Amino acid sequence: MKRREFLQRATAFGFLAAMPSAVSRLVAGSRPAGAPAGAEGHEPGARPRPLTPPAQGSVPVAFLVSPGAVVIDFCGPWEVFQDVMIPGRMDHPFDLYIVAESTEPIRLSGGLTIVPEYTLESAPAPKVLVIPAQRGRSEAMLAWIRKAAKGADVTMSVCTGAFLLARTGLLANRAATTHHDSYKQFAMEYPAVRLKRGARFVEDGNLASAGGLTSGIDLALRVVERYYGSDVAKKTAYYMEYQGQGWLNPAANEVYASVAVSTDAHPLCLACSMEVDKATAPKSAYKGKAYYFCSQEHKELFDKAPARYI
Repeated sequence: MKRREFLQRATAFGFLAAMPSAVSRLVAGSRPAGAPAGAEGHEPGARPRPLTPPAQGSVPVAFLVSPGAVVIDFCGPWEVFQDVMIPGRMDHPFDLYIVAESTEPIRLSGGLTIVPEYTLESAPAPKVLVIPAQRGRSEAMLAWIRKAAKGADVTMSVCTGAFLLARTGLLANRAATTHHDSYKQFAMEYPAVRLKRGARFVEDGNLASAGGLTSGIDLALRVVERYYGSDVAKKTAYYMEYQGQGWLNPAANEVYASVAVSTDAHPLCLACSMEVDKATAPKSAYKGKAYYFCSQEHKELFDKAPARYI
């Protein structure tokens, strides 16, 4: 019997019924300082409405990927959704699938290769759409996101997947966040988006965005909470042995809100604030001062419009 089948059957017979007290103690002991019991770290009025799961069947969740997609950005949320268990229910609450421009194998970050199940043309309409950081920017992808988002309960980006979501125009005049190294570049490229620095995740209507990498796990847990309630989300985190509490406190990334300062001793890339080595980093001069970059790509971005960066 597979692990999941065992756990699902155990859930149906009350194996997890003894967990609520342990889960409650775990969560109660880790509320943000000053948060009242039950507030779970959310600002008053900031919580979007709960989501309604289908009366029958599972919530379809599409993960849109292209070459270079960052593994944890979608595998983290994938693990969350696959581990959700509903007492007394034997089927999977979420139906997960990969969508890409073709079903040819795709090489992801770190060299991992996957085979997508669906193309943009054949993919079922999702109720949750997950957009990880990736290199894809084609017009076909953008058109599919716009179409899928119309019928989705939640369209969520993770990390710099926010750039792809913003490129569709859907985030215009909406709030969003991204990886902290990309705040400056995102703000410059998409001034119509209200960028939230230091946010673990941001929810604005049917759109949501997570900060970098592991933040996607927290946003996925938040989506689970919106569909099936706080107890189910807590039990999912408990089963995963996930001790992070960011899904209970969207402001948990506050440490990243501070702007890093570049110095001669520790120069930072002007585009993304990554620390660089002056001996090897690409370099540009502007108005008599030298600037260093983490990559040739960021140097070229600076060279196109240096005054904007300064």
